[in-house]
Amino acid sequence: MEDHLKDFMHYLIVEKGLAQNTIMAYERDLKSYLHYLKNVESVLSINEVKRVHIVQFLVFLKDQGKSSKTVARHIASVRSFHQFLLRDKATDQDPSVQIDTPRLERALPKVLSLQEVEILLDAPMPPDHFGIRDKAMLELLYASGIRVSELIGLDIENVHVTMGFVRCFGKGNKERIIPIGRTATDAITQFLDKGRPQFVSKKHRDPALFLNHQGKRLTRQGFWKILKKLAKSAGIEKELTPHILRHSFATHLLENGADLRAVQEMLGHADISTTQIYTNATKTKLKDVYSKYHPRA
Repeated sequence: MEDHLKDFMHYLIVEKGLAQNTIMAYERDLKSYLHYLKNVESVLSINEVKRVHIVQFLVFLKDQGKSSKTVARHIASVRSFHQFLLRDKATDQDPSVQIDTPRLERALPKVLSLQEVEILLDAPMPPDHFGIRDKAMLELLYASGIRVSELIGLDIENVHVTMGFVRCFGKGNKERIIPIGRTATDAITQFLDKGRPQFVSKKHRDPALFLNHQGKRLTRQGFWKILKKLAKSAGIEKELTPHILRHSFATHLLENGADLRAVQEMLGHADISTTQIYTNATKTKLKDVYSKYHPRA
């Protein structure tokens, strides 16, 4: 069955063109699925897989304490895998048909207040090239709402400071153009003039916009360490994730009257229902304000 998994991964990379993180998630899910089939259910051939085996696998995940979101992701991976095998004529059956996906509770995104955003954006110390870089990254994230994976994937040519926009490639390698304000363009300009040249390595000559101390493209892990360090120095006690500036960007836009469709386009959401969760967050805030300040609330 491992050969079938290799064929499926090749399909995701070559034909679907999915992002590296998405491909890795599929691979992790399916490796655990095939391991379960082989070692728990003693299923050695893909043609032996029955619906009950998949159901038992999901029960196994639940017993391990996996969240509904994680179980739903495994279901999606298993379903895509079996559909691929059926189309590829590696099997004549799809046992994943009519497997129910657990109902997900959509938690409101965690966001920073405007004051907390200001404190975080002022946390980097600009005098040295590390501070100038970190300032530019945070300003760009909050100005555009791009994902961290999109941020570190930017090349110098993707940012147009004179025109005031950034060109990035999101999930499924879909391109989008996002406007950025004067504050972000000023921070990026300063970084390009005074910060980035200090990172450039004659050995690597990496086209990436944001580099690490070795002159190579900054990684997600590298950015995560920087964010935690800056949050600590800023005295922000909220649990910060690399996505929090993206959530704050969307929420603050909607709170100030931005059009939902425009925010959807800037975030790169394929379905507007994904963007609507931010309107729920703004409604919750309005209720809190009402309850706190209305004399007869």
